[in-house]
Amino acid sequence: MIKKINLSVFCFFYFAAGCNHFIHPENYLKIIPPFFSHKEAINYISGSLEVICAQLMLFHSTRKYGMYLTILLLVAFIPAHIYMIQLNGCVSRDFCFPEWIAWVRLFPLQFILIWWAYKTWKILV
Repeated sequence: MIKKINLSVFCFFYFAAGCNHFIHPENYLKIIPPFFSHKEAINYISGSLEVICAQLMLFHSTRKYGMYLTILLLVAFIPAHIYMIQLNGCVSRDFCFPEWIAWVRLFPLQFILIWWAYKTWKILV
């Protein structure tokens, strides 16, 4: 029962996060470091991939691929977290949060999410 709840929460989390890239793209465009070009494409591709991660994790036969894709995405997001740290948590005048939150998002949160993806695949194989 707990394993099914974990999987459901995982899939919902990534599905909702992916959809949010399309609903509120401005939030994500602000945190993409300036040295990346085609920010809109990066936002929509990453949102689409998060939705795909959720869908792949739903099925036993594709769960392993969903886990790998999720981990790759989380690693790919690290530059955005570093960028937020460099800006001391203030990405723009209207988008600021305490600097410690930027640090927590990078470490330990990214590593916890990577661990969660691995454990969700591993316990359900």
